[in-house]
Amino acid sequence: MTEAGTALGYEQARDELIEVVRKLEAGGTSLEDSLALWERGEELAKVCRHWLEGARARLDSALAAREPAGEE
Repeated sequence: MTEAGTALGYEQARDELIEVVRKLEAGGTSLEDSLALWERGEELAKVCRHWLEGARARLDSALAAREPAGEE
């Protein structure tokens, strides 16, 4: 993931990814533009995945901290 990618918040990356998908589905772009959109979409998907994995880790940590000692 690039530095620019890590600077994006989840919602911003998700919204841009939605727009990229919309443009790809609409068609009408050159092969080169389509490839550039695809690459941008892949990067945005990584940013979203990074944010979601971080959120999952925080939730898991919070849930683990709530469990009484000795119980699993």
